[in-house]
Amino acid sequence: MQNELLRELSARGFINQVSNIDALNDALNAGPITAYLGSDPTADSLHVGHLVPVMMMRWLQKYGHRPLTLVGGATGRIGDPSGRDAGRPMMTEEVLAKNIAGLKKSYSKFFKFGDGPSDAVMVDNYDWMKGYSHLDFLRDFGTDFTVPRMLSMESVKRRLDNGMTFLEFNYMTFQAVDFLTLYKKYGCVLQTCGADQWGNAIMGIELIRKKLGKEAFVLSTSLITDAAGNKIGKSAGNAIWVNEDKTSPYEYYQYFRNTPDDLVEKFLKIFTEIPLDEIARLSRLQGAELNEAKKILAFAATEIAHGRDAAQNAADAASALFGGGGAMTNAPTATIEMPGDIGILDFLCAAGLFDSKSEARRMVEQGGIQINGEKITDPRHIIAPADEFMVQKGKKTFLRVVRG
Repeated sequence: MQNELLRELSARGFINQVSNIDALNDALNAGPITAYLGSDPTADSLHVGHLVPVMMMRWLQKYGHRPLTLVGGATGRIGDPSGRDAGRPMMTEEVLAKNIAGLKKSYSKFFKFGDGPSDAVMVDNYDWMKGYSHLDFLRDFGTDFTVPRMLSMESVKRRLDNGMTFLEFNYMTFQAVDFLTLYKKYGCVLQTCGADQWGNAIMGIELIRKKLGKEAFVLSTSLITDAAGNKIGKSAGNAIWVNEDKTSPYEYYQYFRNTPDDLVEKFLKIFTEIPLDEIARLSRLQGAELNEAKKILAFAATEIAHGRDAAQNAADAASALFGGGGAMTNAPTATIEMPGDIGILDFLCAAGLFDSKSEARRMVEQGGIQINGEKITDPRHIIAPADEFMVQKGKKTFLRVVRG
């Protein structure tokens, strides 16, 4: 009998690959299991590109299983070569600590942490990796990994011609030891991951089999791409962050509100917990009615990440800005000092809409800036002090600017 959780995950489009689906099915039918999902602290927040396996783990917890969230304090010091053409820059201890704290905040939005049987537990692989000397690690695990097997991994093969370092080459061994450690300490039998982590994760179940003679599993999810087909991530410059200090709830809402028509059904299944029969109804909507489905998607996804009040405020702001109703005070807001007249380019940069005056100048000259409904095309335009401005950048970015 197919397990109910696997049916849910399959119907929602989460499953990309499973190492042994029949044995995993039997393990899930036998009772609650423990599964883990890892993320290296390369930033101080998760982003939407991370959320497919995160949402899958959320479903796992809803069905009574225990999720472990691993923050890679050790592997983050090496750098994962998977899906990359160059090595990651080294981070200072201060940056690592800041990023780990940010990831803990992100995970807490999606999982219930505590001491109950299905409550999530957060771990840091630096806690056990720091105890190994280089000699200890080689002695304990050096014979468990063969060079031909490691060279067969796609993450390695794509980097061989442009200089993969010995440091990065060790990454998969660290991740495998993580899985072994979690198996022994928590009885963790399943690793979930994105499709690009499949090879690294498989090394873990092979190590568990060699060391313990036990069966463990890997379940990977598909990667989410943007409209241009690029993987969503901070290195691609298109990340929508989970933590509100990096992406506001309104911007988070708007990301899902602007989902392309052909991805609405997929996003409803993955990023919300709306029942499948209701998703089927929403997915049949056409034309202008499909916008209602996008609003429902945006609200549900934002509610999970930021809470119901933030989702309602974001929806009200969108209604005010695009539909002529709702509370304008819920729009995203920036505060700037205005002791006197200010040039349009300085104003836009001070409000955080642009990183440089040259970027702001191009947008102004292209007619992409409106202040209180008036299009500004002269980069020499002067703005007189006022208590409040409504700024529009392009077609979809609105910002309420208030004087500090």
